[in-house]
Amino acid sequence: MSQPIPDFAFGSFNHICSTVSLTLCPLVGAVDGVEPRCYSRNIKLGDSLIFQPSTLIIHIIALIMTAIMIYHIRAKYTAVGRKEIIMFFYLYTLVTIMDLLLVSGIIPTASSLYPYFTGIHLGLISATFWCLLLNGFVGFQFAEDGTPLSLWSIRISSFVVFAAVAFLSIATFLQKGPFDPLNPVALWVVFFIFNGAALLIYIILQIVLVVNTLDDRWPLGDIVFGVVFFATGQVILYVFSLDICNFAKHYIDGMFFGTIATLLSVMMVYKYWDSITKEDLEFSVGSKQNVWEVKELLGEDEVAGGLYSQQQQQQSGYGYNGSPAVGPYGQANYYEDRY
Repeated sequence: MSQPIPDFAFGSFNHICSTVSLTLCPLVGAVDGVEPRCYSRNIKLGDSLIFQPSTLIIHIIALIMTAIMIYHIRAKYTAVGRKEIIMFFYLYTLVTIMDLLLVSGIIPTASSLYPYFTGIHLGLISATFWCLLLNGFVGFQFAEDGTPLSLWSIRISSFVVFAAVAFLSIATFLQKGPFDPLNPVALWVVFFIFNGAALLIYIILQIVLVVNTLDDRWPLGDIVFGVVFFATGQVILYVFSLDICNFAKHYIDGMFFGTIATLLSVMMVYKYWDSITKEDLEFSVGSKQNVWEVKELLGEDEVAGGLYSQQQQQQSGYGYNGSPAVGPYGQANYYEDRY
């Protein structure tokens, strides 16, 4: 008869690791770590065992979707906070890669390198939450976006958070100094309280930003959906993982749905950022390309005739349709000044 699941306790991963197999679970709570009571079955590829194969597929999908989001962010050349938010997605990509390697068993738990890779993984997770938090301040323009001050403050502080958490994790796993894997209180506080507080502050900042500075309230919907996806994923991961695993006969567990929910919440971060940023079409490559496409469709004589017609209308003070130009610049003036 199996032993009962340990009760939830502050500073202890025993209850959580008995429910779901986090990457740190083989390294804390007991001499040989804490094993979950039910987990997704593995598959054999050649001479290797692949754990969590269903979750591995979601990780690959997450990498593809993140690459698509990064591409679209890079394409918005003049959007506010473009260079800042893309750092968050780069970090999420690294977290996903590390998660894929560790959860699937590509880096086995018996390897001497496993504690170091797990420490790097946990450091990247905290750095990702920290980077997201700092992106929450970008919209308030405390420092102008895209400037060295804005970019390097995020880069340096995120690296400091990464290094500190990675050092704390590795020291805990290897029982260095005052850190003990049997009592990983400091690591527990970072993993749940620090990361959770960073996310909560980011959400509050974005609600304040939308309510106080934007006329459009639709971005609040993106925030709500992101929170719902993330919260649902955490509840499934830590509360219902055993039930799902037993019901699905070990084919999937809570980690499968938790990974999907995390991906959806990250996609909502992108959707929210995209909805509150508008690209200046004057400088966008897409609009320039459209102008050149129109000119390519016209013959040389038509282009020359059109320019002559614009100059004549500019001198008479009338627009293209023969009506007086509206505003400080007529339409011909507008294009002549810019192009």
